Amino acid sequence: MLKIVKNVSALLAFVFAVYALMTDRFIVMPFMIFFLGVMFLVMGLQEKRKPLNYSLLLVSGFNLFVSTYTFFLN
Repeated sequence: MLKIVKNVSALLAFVFAVYALMTDRFIVMPFMIFFLGVMFLVMGLQEKRKPLNYSLLLVSGFNLFVSTYTFFLN
């Protein structure tokens, strides 16, 4: 189940990044950052090694904070 969520969020982040690069409209960047945060969160929950687990959870928290801050700022 977590593997499916990770793959879907990675695919959505990739699609938003390609769309932003092809059209030069960077309005979709908060969505890309949000889905990257979800992907890192799932990777942190799946990881067995503790140092990598903590760093992935920290990065996902930062990504989710930045994306929600950007949503409310714009």
